[in-house]
Amino acid sequence: MSALPLATAELCDANPHLILNGELRALHPTFQIYGRRQVFSGQVVTLKVFEDNVLVREFLEEKGNGRVLVVDGGGSMRCAILGGNPVQQAQNNGWSGIVVNGCIRDVDEINGCDIGVRALASHPMKANKKGIGEKHVSVNIAGTRICDREWLYADTDGILISRSELTV
Repeated sequence: MSALPLATAELCDANPHLILNGELRALHPTFQIYGRRQVFSGQVVTLKVFEDNVLVREFLEEKGNGRVLVVDGGGSMRCAILGGNPVQQAQNNGWSGIVVNGCIRDVDEINGCDIGVRALASHPMKANKKGIGEKHVSVNIAGTRICDREWLYADTDGILISRSELTV
């Protein structure tokens, strides 16, 4: 993660050529903001699951090293695939943020954590525990293809994905 947070609007203004050639993309504005860290960035780790949070928890038990976990939960609104305990663990393990194409729960607990979280909504029901999913695969979220090892920049204006690390 950069020493100073980079504003998404500034990144867009400074890099019109990257927007034109598709190297810098904005996610559709469908995400709610959770967690105490409203501005975060880092290298992306991708995960694809559906109504199952075993692999989400496994990833967040690893050292984050400033990375951002991007979870394609298929946009499910039937249960939460992320809760307070894994988010607390992610904070303690040095993850910069988590973006969930799906629901979370334990919102008050998550909002107390020093980490950035984006999700579609909150839902009180918990996910399945089958351990089914795909790690380090390309995902399509909010109109944007996101690949493992790309870079994510998030703030209150939105979420950007870049093929490489950006500076202003």
